[in-house]
Amino acid sequence: MRAFVLGFLFFFCFHFHRELSYALSERQMHASTPPRGWNSYDSYSWIISEEEFLRNAEIISMKLLPHGYEYVVVDFLWYRRKVEGAYTDSLGFDVIDEWGRMIPDPERWPSSRDGKGFKEVAKKVHGMGLKFGIHLMRGISTQAVNANTPILDTFKGGAFEESGQQWRARDIGLKEKACAWMPHGFMSVNTKLAAGRAFLRSLYQQYAEWDVDFVKNDCVFGDDLDINEISVVSEVLKDLNRPILYSLSPGTSVTPAIAKDVKGLVNMYRVTGDDWDSWGDVEAHFNVARDFAASDFIGAKGLQGKSWPDLDMLPLGWLTDPGSNQGPHRKSKLTVEEQRTQMTLWSMAKSPLIFGGDMTHIDDFTFNILTNPTILEINSFSKNNMEFPYVTSSKVLKGSNHILTQSTRNLKDSNVGEVILTSCNDHKAKGWVVESHEQEMDRICWNDRLERNDESQFCLYKRNHLLTRDEEVIYKKQYQGKYHLLANKTTEHCLVASRNRKLTSQDSKGSSLFPCNWDANQMWELNPTGTLVNSYSGLCAIMRTVKDEGNSGGIRSWVAAGRRGEIYLAFFNLNPEKVEISANIADLAKVLPKKYLRKDSCSCTEVWTAENFGTTKSKLSTAVETHGCALFVLQCN
Repeated sequence: MRAFVLGFLFFFCFHFHRELSYALSERQMHASTPPRGWNSYDSYSWIISEEEFLRNAEIISMKLLPHGYEYVVVDFLWYRRKVEGAYTDSLGFDVIDEWGRMIPDPERWPSSRDGKGFKEVAKKVHGMGLKFGIHLMRGISTQAVNANTPILDTFKGGAFEESGQQWRARDIGLKEKACAWMPHGFMSVNTKLAAGRAFLRSLYQQYAEWDVDFVKNDCVFGDDLDINEISVVSEVLKDLNRPILYSLSPGTSVTPAIAKDVKGLVNMYRVTGDDWDSWGDVEAHFNVARDFAASDFIGAKGLQGKSWPDLDMLPLGWLTDPGSNQGPHRKSKLTVEEQRTQMTLWSMAKSPLIFGGDMTHIDDFTFNILTNPTILEINSFSKNNMEFPYVTSSKVLKGSNHILTQSTRNLKDSNVGEVILTSCNDHKAKGWVVESHEQEMDRICWNDRLERNDESQFCLYKRNHLLTRDEEVIYKKQYQGKYHLLANKTTEHCLVASRNRKLTSQDSKGSSLFPCNWDANQMWELNPTGTLVNSYSGLCAIMRTVKDEGNSGGIRSWVAAGRRGEIYLAFFNLNPEKVEISANIADLAKVLPKKYLRKDSCSCTEVWTAENFGTTKSKLSTAVETHGCALFVLQCN
């Protein structure tokens, strides 16, 4: 009998351990390839209803799920009442529960009534074979802070208490850290307090109870960095009994230095401002995609799996307008060539592929570009993805078969100075020097060789405050030892870290000057180490000199290696005219392992035209349309 019992226990423990190991391995493989799916924002802004969402999900299940598009995500303000006066930064129109947590607007989401939240919607989505996601803003809502709601203790149940005190929303809300581009909506919570951490835990515990699979956390990254909230949320997600993919947005002005401390805490993170259907937005992604690939951040270790730099949603098909109170009503403004360029760059950079167009109006072209098998193969399984610099171009003269050789980049000679943000751990941030006058700081200059008469030097001036009584209280309480910084002594425009509107990829240009006010994103502290720290994000300012490229754009190229030994080579024409782009086959050996180039010649086909270029030994050349691309598959092994 004893032997039987021991044998049964061994059998049970063995199989339990095997199942547990399998479950853990599944969690560890979270986001093992760049996630794919659909998000409601580009086509429905914030006003989408349950009926519209589920109708889109049904079509995704039938058309896009077989191609790996598995997530369907409700973007922001699903808790806002769709009534007169409500818009993206309005106050007082949100539905919150007794604990200050956002819950779906029951008029738009009728299945959420009686405390069900998104439970019923998630159930229907899962029944379609899809995964369900939601968007949320940073911290806590202004509405909850104004109502001073209690905080839920998910461990003990009931209100959170500590040291004999019942903690409430006003105790944890940081009004000086309201989201810069939605100041009436949300603010950070004080994660140094147990009550602040308890509030965040109550949010994500609720999402797990709703069977959410994906969370897009906005206004916590890039210029709006809140590393404390990201860290706490990441730890909370690890402890949940349900795996939830963690995504960050919007990521304005992100650099690898900023992302370095974040990529291991999440599964995908936006590295640009909002991408909309304009060529300028698409073009703005080339430099940032190059920088993240060169930093080896693609597919790095992330939260219970991997993490992916995210170039934002694909604004293709039938769309709405940014910040609109209107649903889908117009076609994408991108040309056919520009759409192919976007899909090719997103694929070569291994960005998550999140479609934003209305599925109920999807056309054959949009469907085919989203499901191109080579594009999806590259996106999921290619390696050694990087910008390929060894290309040249020639201008194709209109009405002629002749070509004219020209510069590949067409850069101007002038340099342009730009203030950007970076991690304060970045050694480049230690470049600010104080110039004093009569023992009082007069200006801060970006130079370690301070020369008063050097007119080319970039300097910022301390603002001398003429304070009202209310402003003096604010200053002494929150900003003692910190400064407003001006471009010159006569202006009243202060250096700003994060601007008061949501930026697109095209107009995301880092820090700038705006009229002075008492916002944390305008307050700076100079450390003895020479770093200039922003009070809102905790990031440091640096002065970067960049080449002015004008509007020409030039040409770009990317290369990647396939899992079956093939080589992918993409040519991009960012110019306003048609050009001939060329690359020497021998130059591929400068960036790819030898195993991909065992033969002295390569067979070649182009993906978008299906043209067979035959076998080539020396040079690959093709004419590329304005803002267009060519994507080659080469076999050289």
